[in-house]
Amino acid sequence: MRIPLLAAAFGLQIALAGAASAADYPAPQTKEWVVRDFRFHTGEVLPQLKLGYTTVGDPRGEPVVVLHGTAGSGERMLTPAFAGELFGPGQPLDARKYFIILPDAIGAGASSKPSDGMRMAFPRYNYDDMVQAQYRLVREHLGLAHVRMVLGNSMGGMQVWMWAQKYPGYMDIAVPMASVPAAMSGRNWMMRRLLIEAIKRDPAWANGLYTEQPAGFKFALAHFGMATSGGTQKLQYEAPTRAQADALVDRQLAAPTIGDANDHLYQWDASRDYDASGQLDRIQATVLAINSADDERNLPELGLLEQGMQCVKNGRILLIPASAQTSGHGTTGQARWWKDGLAEVLRSTPAGAAR
Repeated sequence: MRIPLLAAAFGLQIALAGAASAADYPAPQTKEWVVRDFRFHTGEVLPQLKLGYTTVGDPRGEPVVVLHGTAGSGERMLTPAFAGELFGPGQPLDARKYFIILPDAIGAGASSKPSDGMRMAFPRYNYDDMVQAQYRLVREHLGLAHVRMVLGNSMGGMQVWMWAQKYPGYMDIAVPMASVPAAMSGRNWMMRRLLIEAIKRDPAWANGLYTEQPAGFKFALAHFGMATSGGTQKLQYEAPTRAQADALVDRQLAAPTIGDANDHLYQWDASRDYDASGQLDRIQATVLAINSADDERNLPELGLLEQGMQCVKNGRILLIPASAQTSGHGTTGQARWWKDGLAEVLRSTPAGAAR
C-alpha cells in the first residue's frame, strides 16, 4: 500500500506569514461528570471517578473530540496557536458548525488524580483506562452515537490510535499527532523512566507523602522538556552561544513549578504498556497522521509511523519539515503547520464514512 506523504508546504507558507491572533470562537464551557464504580484494568474500582471536560460550540453541531498531551488538560488546548487557528469563523473546526469536546484525561485537569488525596494509593491507570473513560464520557454522558473526528496530540495522539482500533466505526476521521502506532520503547521510554526515577529518588519525595513539591521534580521536568521537545534547529537558533544557552536554562529553572509530583509520576508512567501496533487493520476511519521531522520522541528515521501506516486501509502522513521555526515534539501544538491538511481531509471524507 502506498502511503500519501504530504510535505506540508502549505503549513510553511502560513508560518512564514506569521502566527494568527486568537480567533473569535464561542466561549468554552467547563463541566464535570462522575462515573460510578469505574473499574481499572488492574481490577481496582474507584467508587466515584470525576471526569472534567470542556466544550466549544453548539451541542447540535458535528461532534469532534480533541485529546490533550501528558500533564495537559482540555482547557489548556485553548491557546491562540491551537484553538485560535482552528475554532474560529471560516477555520477548519469552525465552532459554528462543530461541537468540540475536550476531555481531561484521568489524572489530569479537573479529572480525578492522585493529588486529590489518595496520593500513591490512587489506581495505577494506563492509556486503556484513559481511553475507556474518554469514550464513556462522549458516548454515555453526552449521548453521541457517532463523531465526525477524534484528534489528539502527543499522549492524545497515541490515544487516537487506540480509539480508532477499539471503536472502529465510531468516527469518520482519526488524526493522531506527534505519535507513532508502535510500542513505547527506545529513547522515548528511557527518558520517561529517567523522569520518573528522578522524582522517586529525591529524598524529599518521601514515597509520595511530601508536604512541599520535591526540588528534584522541577529539575526533572526542565531536563526532560529540553531533552525531548523544542526542536534541534530552533534551540540552536535561539541559543547560538553558551551564554544564550545558559540564559535559556536559567529561565526554565526560574519558572514556577506547574503541577504535582505524584500526578506527574502517574501521567508519565501511564504510557508504560502503550502499543497501538496490534490491530491497525481494524481501523475504518480515514487516518491523517501528523508528525514533525524534528520530533525528538518520535524520530522519523526509525520508520515506525510508515511501518504502522502500511496496515491502515485509508491513511496518509503529513510530515512537517524541520526548521528554525518548528519546535520538535512541540510543533504539532501549533495548528498553523497542519490546519490546511486537516481542512482537506474534512472536505474529502464523507460524513458517516466509517459506519
